[in-house]
Amino acid sequence: MTEGNEMSATNRFHCVAMSIASLAILACHGVKAAEGADAAADEKLAEVVVTGSLISDPNRASSSPIVITTAQDLQQSGSVSIESALNQLPQFAPAGTSANGGQGTGGHATVNLHGLGSNRNLVLLDGRRLPLADIFGDVDVNFIPESILSSVQTITGGASAVYGSDAMSGVVNFITLSHFAGMTTDLRYGNSIAGDFGQFSGSTAFGTRFADDRGHALLSLGYTHREGLSGAQRGFFNLVTPSSFIGQGTFVPSPTNLPSQAAVNALFSGYGAATPVRNTLNLGFNDNGTLFTQTGAKNYRGPTTNGYAILAGNVRMPVGPQTIIENPFQRKSVFSKVDYTLAPPVTVYGQVLYVDSDVFTSSGRSLTQFGALTTIPVTNPFVPADLRTLLGTRPNPNAPFTWNGRYVGLPVKSWDEQYTTAQYLGGVRGSLPLKDWTWDVFASYDTTDHLQSNQNAVLKSQVQNLLNAPDGGNSICAGGFDPFGLIHSTAISPACQNYMTTTAHSTERLTQTNLQGVVQAALFSLPAGDVVAALLADHRRNTYSYHPDSQLAAQNIEAVIASQPSKGAIGVTEVAGQVDIPLLRDLPLAKKLSLGAAFRHSNYDTSGGVNTYEGDLRWSPVPSLLVRGGYQRAVRAPNIGELFAADSGSQIAFGTPPGAIGDPCDIRSSARTGANGARVRALCLAQGIPAAVIDSYTFPTTATAGDTRGNPNLQPETASTYNFGFSWTSAAASPLLAGLSASVDYYKISISEVISVVPGLTALSKCYNLDGSNPSYAVTNEFCRLLSRDANGLLQVIQTPYLNLGGLKTDGLDMQLGWNVALADLGLGHSSGRVFVNSGIGYLHAYSVQTLPGTLFQDFSGTNTIAANYNVSASFPKWKAITTLGYGLSGATVSVRWRYQTAMKDVTAVTTPANPGVGVNAYSSFDVFGSYDINKQWRIRAGVTNAGNHGPVLVSSSQTSTDPSVFDVVGRSYQVGVHVTL
Repeated sequence: MTEGNEMSATNRFHCVAMSIASLAILACHGVKAAEGADAAADEKLAEVVVTGSLISDPNRASSSPIVITTAQDLQQSGSVSIESALNQLPQFAPAGTSANGGQGTGGHATVNLHGLGSNRNLVLLDGRRLPLADIFGDVDVNFIPESILSSVQTITGGASAVYGSDAMSGVVNFITLSHFAGMTTDLRYGNSIAGDFGQFSGSTAFGTRFADDRGHALLSLGYTHREGLSGAQRGFFNLVTPSSFIGQGTFVPSPTNLPSQAAVNALFSGYGAATPVRNTLNLGFNDNGTLFTQTGAKNYRGPTTNGYAILAGNVRMPVGPQTIIENPFQRKSVFSKVDYTLAPPVTVYGQVLYVDSDVFTSSGRSLTQFGALTTIPVTNPFVPADLRTLLGTRPNPNAPFTWNGRYVGLPVKSWDEQYTTAQYLGGVRGSLPLKDWTWDVFASYDTTDHLQSNQNAVLKSQVQNLLNAPDGGNSICAGGFDPFGLIHSTAISPACQNYMTTTAHSTERLTQTNLQGVVQAALFSLPAGDVVAALLADHRRNTYSYHPDSQLAAQNIEAVIASQPSKGAIGVTEVAGQVDIPLLRDLPLAKKLSLGAAFRHSNYDTSGGVNTYEGDLRWSPVPSLLVRGGYQRAVRAPNIGELFAADSGSQIAFGTPPGAIGDPCDIRSSARTGANGARVRALCLAQGIPAAVIDSYTFPTTATAGDTRGNPNLQPETASTYNFGFSWTSAAASPLLAGLSASVDYYKISISEVISVVPGLTALSKCYNLDGSNPSYAVTNEFCRLLSRDANGLLQVIQTPYLNLGGLKTDGLDMQLGWNVALADLGLGHSSGRVFVNSGIGYLHAYSVQTLPGTLFQDFSGTNTIAANYNVSASFPKWKAITTLGYGLSGATVSVRWRYQTAMKDVTAVTTPANPGVGVNAYSSFDVFGSYDINKQWRIRAGVTNAGNHGPVLVSSSQTSTDPSVFDVVGRSYQVGVHVTL
């Protein structure tokens, strides 16, 4: 984190904090705040917030299941981040987290209902939209100060007719404290048992009432800090993510200018290595000046530990130890809200949310990837003698040669992601002199400013200047740059390190403007009750602008795809209505029977008008049982990123053939050696591989670049969602049975015209007819046009544009079970305490993906990862559960929490069933925690997460060899905390 930017962010935070505090103090001037626990206990709702409905009737039963997570549940989760607590629930599949955001992604903490993607569920604060964290519609839930929360309500079902776009898979609504008077403070500290992953979170909230309880004010301040954890601190990561870009560096033979085969054989024969050695192989550099083959490791004399290894007979550099597996971050937040009743029917209100967050991400040392090849002239004085001999046998002996490597002598590349997020909201609500008519109008304006500082970015032009210099760069900086062998590549002088690297600054700004008005009324009465309706009109506009560093725009930074300046805007105007009709009441087998319906028309300035609608039925045959069901037609409009995003790069790993798909033009690939090898050869020639090397062509690495950009021609996704279930609360007289409760809900969600990128491996398979998609082997095939090769025929970039593609379908069960009993009611004495059990269980029947229109759906349920198609990357166990068993006595509570998921197949059991990877066994983790109320004001708590120290498990298809969002990479950890209410 750069000192100047840190100071700037701190100053901004202090200015806003003081401004908001001043507003709250002015609102309360001359008014004495209620004091003590009695004031805190006198908490009530300022307005009724009903998640999943425009109708603010707390007695209206929801047709969709609602999971309520209390503030105390969050405090006892063992994490300082909200999403980590929510991800433990069966309804959630881990998405991006503040812990594992990865390379330059900002480490956002997002939530992902039913694994359908973090931008297909809507995140709200008191029923209103929050600022966007990125251009793809994600909301960072760590924007929300935990001290202001009373609960989190989660609806698992489509809600587009009520809330608009993005509410396909459900809604997560954070409910804040209202009419709170007094002060509450929460402090929390935790660490791993190893002492290397410290976390601290502190927050305080002040509330008061004034003007004879006509006004209310709340001010909250929060601070969170978490240390980082690198792969080097956990032995599991020592051999993961093996890379062909190694610290010793490699000579990459040009297919059009190969060294003599006889010279290569003679050289390796002199080393005592078996021959022949193909003259097309990459050759690495031992510290003694001799050469080795990267494939086969012939004559390799380098290390095989501490970041280097021979894996499957090939020299590789596992980069897992270099990467950060848990990102460090800090967050400072201010939240304030005020309401004041001007006259009994009219209340004005406003709120301000301001968050400064700083996330540090890294993916290891930089490498020679993307953009122009790094070349070395034969005049370079550092060229080893054995390599110089081989170079002299080429048809053009004086031509520069290509060098690949990893910059192990330079500092680790990293990203400092600084976010400044603000939301300003003001509104008026009141009632009309008609029966139960109410109205609410508000306007909000959000901004998210993102400064991304790519530290230790390697400049391609500076590296090339050093390599081209007749003295190896010594006249430019002390010692120059010798890339041949570890002994040299790790000994770069500070002067040359400064010359070769820079800090690249890119900026991004997002804004969101929202105007909304709602009217609710009891239209008329039926025998079973009032028919209630609500009407809504709103307008929402989002803007985006991006300004990359000039070096990034010029593709002058190693291992990062060039990005150009970009901007865009989208707007939508909507009208919606909802009605609730009571049909029966207080009749035999019909304590209540109600029908609900909603409709919304949305007119987007980018894609036109769309309609969403829903219908539901709620039936209570007896007071203790509610049966519910509904259908919803939902939409998700393309977000501003999918429409207008600048180019962004990724690495498409395809391995080395024949064990993996590789480059299908590689002579080792099954495409070249199979029955249609001749036709594949002809296609490769047509794509630009020189005829002179087509029959010896090998791709030198295990991955290539992917390039993704927005598409302004996208159309909205559409979805059909069904849900049916029941909730039951025991009405038994027996104390043993009276505390029983249960709910079971079936859901089915089908999405069509899914907006996603064409996966890179899919483009390869379809271009080269590996799945029958290009039977004529035409170079003009739409997937072949996504592939770009350089002058030597090497596969340089695979374009992965956003398109409306195939579909997603999922269905399963959400279940909640609970039981509690006072032991005194069982005759065990008045001081015997209370026992309680709560369990949330999820069953996934199917999670099916149709990659492209017209192709078959593939069912990924029961698999451990899925490639990031459709913005989805998650594990999909068939069963997932979290169960808490607790005992409470006289203000003390102790509990054990069991987190469980069933065994899973590797995703390759679906994608490549003929050659599947190894799956994972069932996974359990146990937490122990407790709390003690010293008095009405003070509560202390402590806990141990992953008490059994169950470590991560190997996930064959994962680039990091595990899924850190599912399997614990930290190990046994503890936390302590104190909560004070005055």
